[in-house]
Amino acid sequence: MSVTVVGIGAEGWPGLGEPARTALGKADVVLGAPRQLALLPSLSAEQVTWPTPLMPALPGLLAEHGDRTLVVLASGDPTFYGIGSAVLGHAPDATVLPAPSSLALACGRLGWAAQDVEVLSTVGRPLDAVRAALAPRRRLLVLVPDGEAPAALAAALTSWGHGEARLTVLASLGAPEESRVDGTAADWTHAPGDPLAVVAVTCPEVPADPLLGRAPGLPDDVYDHDGQLTKAEVRALSVAALRPAPGALLWDVGGGAGSIGIEWMRHHPACRAVSVEMRSDRASRIRANAALLGVPGLRVVVGRAPEALDGLDGPDAVFVGGGASADGMLGAVWSALRPGGRLVVNTVTVEGEAALIAFRAAHGGALRRIGIERVAPVGRFGGWRALAGVTQLVARKEPA
Repeated sequence: MSVTVVGIGAEGWPGLGEPARTALGKADVVLGAPRQLALLPSLSAEQVTWPTPLMPALPGLLAEHGDRTLVVLASGDPTFYGIGSAVLGHAPDATVLPAPSSLALACGRLGWAAQDVEVLSTVGRPLDAVRAALAPRRRLLVLVPDGEAPAALAAALTSWGHGEARLTVLASLGAPEESRVDGTAADWTHAPGDPLAVVAVTCPEVPADPLLGRAPGLPDDVYDHDGQLTKAEVRALSVAALRPAPGALLWDVGGGAGSIGIEWMRHHPACRAVSVEMRSDRASRIRANAALLGVPGLRVVVGRAPEALDGLDGPDAVFVGGGASADGMLGAVWSALRPGGRLVVNTVTVEGEAALIAFRAAHGGALRRIGIERVAPVGRFGGWRALAGVTQLVARKEPA
């Protein structure tokens, strides 16, 4: 299979380098969106428009034209939120000829250092994911799916306490009709515009947002819960003990309000988590909390552990917040844990503590008691009131 992925900008053929023009001139078939194909001059190649939906059809299209010289058109840099990565998954020997990405063009127009900018996409992805990236003075570039999206983003920012955020919509970057509009989130009144746009966001210096930063230990009151919530202080210690890393997968067993999985995923955009909860009402609450707190990608599995764990992808870390003494629970999660992974188990019962002691005797690990006191009303005064003590096991599964 001879496949070349050519990145093309909004300026079309004039912006292509000689290697890209040569590849298109030699092609038997060119695959692309109608907008991209319309940018090309008259060529001898057969032009094929992408079907909808695209991703399920991609393997068949590549196979159908596998005996011909094939060029796939992509917007800008094909491996930057583009079709190029998907093509490489099916044709790893494909040649990629990138054009400047919308990120590079936007940073050039704004005078921003690209390495200091966080890039997010809301194309086929929930807008809620933007919230986890917000921070004082932070600069974001948000890829959007259509002309109405900047107004939706402005409304969301305002609802999250970032109404003073400065927005710049850069459309058709590199084309003769390139445009720019500016404003603030709370006062955004611009009409829907060009769908081929990037929205630059500069967060305010002092936003009215209680969810600042990615460190664990968010305030308890940001969660909707029915009492089944790992408290902020214990949550901070638990997530820190799990050691979240980009791309790593967590099993949060006994999800409750979903707080451990949510704060694991907030650590880095690439962190993944599955929350396992046996009650459907709590599962719904977990999904709502995850969307509200900026990690709508949290997966929720409804079922009783350890049976509900069957068939899940192997975890890099496991948190057990309930059911430590359940028959087979600790053995099941320990067996599923990838080598080098970490197991953290919290319990407040003597039966659970006995299970942790037995586990430690068999597999090692460290035990600690966590005691938290908070000031609470005592008549007209304040006094210290202890929360339930937590026994915590932290164990690392050594590589074989």
